[in-house]
Amino acid sequence: MVVILGILGAIAYPSYIDYVVRSNRAAAQSFMLEVANVLERYQLDNRAYATGAGAMAALGFTSVPSSVSNHYAVTIDAVAGPPAGYAIRAVPSGEQATRDAGCGTLSLTNTGAKQVSGARTDCWQ
Repeated sequence: MVVILGILGAIAYPSYIDYVVRSNRAAAQSFMLEVANVLERYQLDNRAYATGAGAMAALGFTSVPSSVSNHYAVTIDAVAGPPAGYAIRAVPSGEQATRDAGCGTLSLTNTGAKQVSGARTDCWQ
């Protein structure tokens, strides 16, 4: 009986860890898409994108949700034009960086381009 439980645990635990990694990545992607929507509304009102260190505050985000900030550092960087744009980046940290190295840093630009720094191609599904 103990052997059977050990085998089941050896099979189930890696699947659980994979699920947690994918769930963390999905939370970061969802937040990035939300930030992109707010950035577009901000650009309509201000004729420029909010970028840099104060961008999150300018957009009304007092903080990054803990479901994201515990695993990713999210930044908004300016992209030189013309036309000017932005790139939202989510850089994994801690265990997320180790376990999700195949995807690595997630990026989303004002053109809708979704990229990763890792070698995997299925990270934005």
